[in-house]
Amino acid sequence: MAQETERRTVDRTATALEPWQSGAVGGIVGAIVFGALMAAQTPGVLEMAIPSMYGLEGGLAGMIIHVSHGAVLGVVFAALLVAAGRPSLGAGAASAAGLVYGLAVWALLAVVVMPIWLSAVGFPMAPSVPNVAVESLVGHAAYGLVLGVTYAALTRR
Repeated sequence: MAQETERRTVDRTATALEPWQSGAVGGIVGAIVFGALMAAQTPGVLEMAIPSMYGLEGGLAGMIIHVSHGAVLGVVFAALLVAAGRPSLGAGAASAAGLVYGLAVWALLAVVVMPIWLSAVGFPMAPSVPNVAVESLVGHAAYGLVLGVTYAALTRR
């Protein structure tokens, strides 16, 4: 005797990523945008300063390192949102959170950590602390905005 059973299947139509994945992709996209600004405004940072932090040379090395930093910082952004109990944000809230995060990254890493690191590795043109540069501030703000918007788009469920 044949028996028929009804089975429900769930069709997943959304392509949402996990928060850490959205953060990584958002960080990469944001770093590419920031890198393009840097290449146009302060190419020496991309070609000399960033690769020198790791004992390397050249713009390609600088861009790869810069985008890698962006991806890692994007994952940290996602972790902070998850820890705050807000892993999924709308575009407006994510943009604001990304902007604040980008400015915090600038204030801590670009203004303080990078000049100390460059001095520690003997980079001859290491800036003094604090290293306040408007181009860097604008670039980090752009990074944060793009990170936030991309994160929101990818985590929508």
